[in-house]
Amino acid sequence: MIEKDISLLRQNYRQRKEEIRKRLEEFSKVKGSGVFYELCFCLLTPQSNAKGCDAAVRRLKAQGFFKKDIDPKKQVKPIRFYNNKSAYLIHAKNNYPEIKSRINSIEKSSELREWLVKNVKGFGYKEASHFLRNTGHRNLAILDRHIMKNLFRFGVIDEIPKSLTAKKYLETEKKFRKFSGRIGIPMDELDLLFWSMETGEIFK
Repeated sequence: MIEKDISLLRQNYRQRKEEIRKRLEEFSKVKGSGVFYELCFCLLTPQSNAKGCDAAVRRLKAQGFFKKDIDPKKQVKPIRFYNNKSAYLIHAKNNYPEIKSRINSIEKSSELREWLVKNVKGFGYKEASHFLRNTGHRNLAILDRHIMKNLFRFGVIDEIPKSLTAKKYLETEKKFRKFSGRIGIPMDELDLLFWSMETGEIFK
């Protein structure tokens, strides 16, 4: 059954490959304040709808949050846990010069992710990986519910854990990477393929 599912997965990949690669190329071109707003987006996404978070970021952009001293709470209020997330946004903004410096100076994606997890309030491995993927980094797993569901479906993991410790996250990422190599679909592309199969579109 799993091999049949893998065959269908490869078929879906062939159909969506060009669109997926185009999206990844777009991520690699994010520059300037766009990087900051991707940081904001990924701080808002935990346990929240991605489209709603994207709309909130658009409102923040329209208000000039990157440069102006404004409270983001009103713009992000429809998002779950908006009080905490507003505080995370302010912390990220206040510390963005240091964050930007690290982004520019740490070349290895896995090392940069470790720094972000330790220094950006509101970031765990999933959020840091998401941010890095959305700004052009590769080969990091975004282990959200869509991905975990599919990793279980394809026998990559034995169960979907209720929570992921840092150790469990890295172990699962390693299994995901191995699976992507076995079926011949790069992990970043497989991530977007899984997401599009679950939601019907290639978003971010």
